[in-house]
Amino acid sequence: MAGGKASTVKETTGTHANVNGLSMYYEIHGAGTPLIVLHGGVAGIVMFGPILPALSRTRQVIAPEFQAHGRTADIDRPLRFDTLADDIVALMKHLGIDKADILGNSLGGAVALRIAIKHPEVVDRLVIVSHPFKRTGWYPEVRAAFDHMGPADAEGMKRSPLATLYPSLDWEGLFSKLGDLLRQDYNWAKEVEAIKAPTLLVFADADAISTAHIMEFYGLLGGGKNDAGVDGSKRPNAHLAIVPGCTHYSILTSPLIADVVGRFLDERRGVR
Repeated sequence: MAGGKASTVKETTGTHANVNGLSMYYEIHGAGTPLIVLHGGVAGIVMFGPILPALSRTRQVIAPEFQAHGRTADIDRPLRFDTLADDIVALMKHLGIDKADILGNSLGGAVALRIAIKHPEVVDRLVIVSHPFKRTGWYPEVRAAFDHMGPADAEGMKRSPLATLYPSLDWEGLFSKLGDLLRQDYNWAKEVEAIKAPTLLVFADADAISTAHIMEFYGLLGGGKNDAGVDGSKRPNAHLAIVPGCTHYSILTSPLIADVVGRFLDERRGVR
């Protein structure tokens, strides 16, 4: 199934696919051009709850859960951005999707970036919500929290509503592997400069990522170089949105997200 064509995958709620040794949980909502949404760390699909109905109103939204997250059980391998990206590409192949729009939030943003870098042929349009292209883009206090993340952080989650939603999740294992992942250093500047897919960057106005880094990210994609002109003919391939009144942890609760993302996806197809 090529991007830009209506998906023929039957709508389901809660099923699993065998990909790369995982029994990956995913949901499909709506019908039309496929949009894959990738959640952040710790939580699963539930984090898209406030905006999923709006996103799926005019397109088919495929929402998987990563290794060790939600209803996808862990396997014997570390969490790494590239393997998580490969899992999503394998899921696309399983579903017969050759190309799709891809939206990732936080951890999912890193995975979406790695898909665009490693597997550009499967990406139609790319949306990155609240994730940097290098580790130092996070504020120092956020990196410090990553440095200390481990099994002890699981105790609070066991008393949270997520524990009821995901009763089989190994919280200690998840936080151990997430801590290991988030302590890894990375800088994808050169790879980001080479991304060809139209890209929308979305950040909160009080994000966990520095404003200077946000502008550096936008610049790597060609943004902020010149005036776009009266007719907009000189605008870059990339778009940038700053969502007011939000933080890194609340950005997906804003109704502006679905509107901004929807306009970006539809504008590139000439929809008004």
